Parts: sequence; structure tokens; C-alpha cells
Amino acid sequence: MTGKGTHEYQDDPRNADILIDINGEYFARDAARISVFDSGFVLGDGVWEGLRVHNGKIAFLDQHLDRLYEGAKALDMEMEIDAPELTARLYRLLDKNNMRDGVHIRLMVSRGIKATPYQDPRVTITPPTIVIIPEYKQALPETSATGIRLFTVHVRRGYPDVQDPKLNSHSKLNCITACIQAAKAGADEALMLDPHGFVATCNSTHFFIVRRGEVWTSSGDYCLGGITRGNVIALCEQHSIPVAQKNFSLTDVYGADEAFVTGTFAGLAPVREVDGRIIGSGKRGPMVEKLQQLYLRMLERECS
Repeated sequence: MTGKGTHEYQDDPRNADILIDINGEYFARDAARISVFDSGFVLGDGVWEGLRVHNGKIAFLDQHLDRLYEGAKALDMEMEIDAPELTARLYRLLDKNNMRDGVHIRLMVSRGIKATPYQDPRVTITPPTIVIIPEYKQALPETSATGIRLFTVHVRRGYPDVQDPKLNSHSKLNCITACIQAAKAGADEALMLDPHGFVATCNSTHFFIVRRGEVWTSSGDYCLGGITRGNVIALCEQHSIPVAQKNFSLTDVYGADEAFVTGTFAGLAPVREVDGRIIGSGKRGPMVEKLQQLYLRMLERECS
């Protein structure tokens, strides 16, 4: 069993034989390499997406690629291939590996190889490096049933003029230090506040609470534009479930009836405890269970 929190999964021996795509070429897992001068390795200079494959289709791919290309443009990275070409490359790799279901893809794009290890983008001498790693990897069933424990950390989600949280960049040190603090406290993931002390998001997922039949999530000003987050908000609106993106504090969290997190890998997972406070009954509540079912139906429609 590997990973923690919503990313906990069971090792699959088939992953030892997968092929990995690096700039359109295929490599065995133990032979996949990038240069030590690559911008992603030297500086964490790049963007990435986590993708889920269900029934032979990459779920919500258009939304993910929109976010990827928007991030690349914000970083002034000139992509050599467009979204349709990248889509074709993703599906060719799945076909090459004969993968159709229960697959998670890590799509990573760095600025490219540098002439020397220095931050200035102008010393980059190649087009962007594109790496695609597909793995047989699914969240454990108990994650969606039993849920996770969170710990509020001192590491904040900052202002966009420091490091814009809308960018899904390779540079994740703030999330990593948050994750470390939560792990040291014995929790599964970190709950992070915004600069004003309101709840923002988690280190690798988005956070929601349920109070008196209403679903609340953060204003979104200090978190990534989550694909699953947005889909859950849309589901609430479509099914007449009151939903709000707003500022709220830890007091609201501790007194919530239910809480849950969202992400591409595990979908929706209940939160049973925050900072040692049991949330609601400490078990998956009716709203979380309803939204999980609605999301699974949405996923089936998307990948039918």
C-alpha cells in the first residue's frame, strides 16, 4: 500500500512494464530519463496535470488541457504542439500500453533543457519537455467510505503576486511543506488558510463543508481552479443543492455537519476529522454520499 490521504493506493505489478512517453518517444519505466539541465529538474519550471482514464476515455480532458495551456501561456512557454496533437499523443500511449480503465496519468511539461543551470528562461535551448506517465492506479475503496483526517498548518496559500495559486506549476514547495507539517501531526493531509485566515484548500485536494443542507467551499481566490471542484459545484447547481463559494473560518469547519475533499484521483472523499475535532458523526454523511453518486454518474456520462 502506497501514498497517503486521498492518494493512497495499492501497488499494481503491471506498472513495472509500462511505457512512458518523453517528447513523443517511448521508454520502459526503468529507462525513462530527462536531462539534469531540464528546467523542470533544475527549477521546477513547468506545469502539469493529473488525468483519470475511465472506460477507455480520459475524463474531462478538454478542461484539463485548457488549464495546462493557460498555465503554459502565463509562464510564457511556447508549446510546440497544440491540444489536439497532445490529445492524440496521450491516446497513442494508452493504446501502446493497452490501457483502458483504472489508469491515472501524470502529464508534465517543463520549459525545456537549459544551456546552463540558471533561472533565466532565455538560456533554454530546446522546446518544452513533455512527459506522460500512465499507471494502473486507483484510490482505495475505503478512502471514499471512511475518509481522511486533516490538520490546519501554518503554511498559507499566498497572494497571486507572490506565487499565483491558479498556476498548477511544478513548484509545489509550499504544498510539500504543508504536507510535511500535517504528516508530523499525524494527519493525512494539510488544510491551508488564505492570507486573511479564511479556509482556502488542502495541499493536494479541494475542501468543502456542509452546514444545514448547504455546501460551502472557499471563495476560490487562493486555490487552483480544480476540475473536480468545479464539476461538484456544477452538480450542486444542477440538482438544486444550495452551494456557495465564500469566505469561512475554522469555527465554521469545526461545527460543520459534514466535510469532504475533491480531486481527480479519488473523486470525492469524506473528511472525518479536522485538528482533532470530529466532523459531524465522524462518518460519511448523507450529502457526501449523494454527491459521490452524482459524481460517479457524471463520470460515466463523460466516459460513455
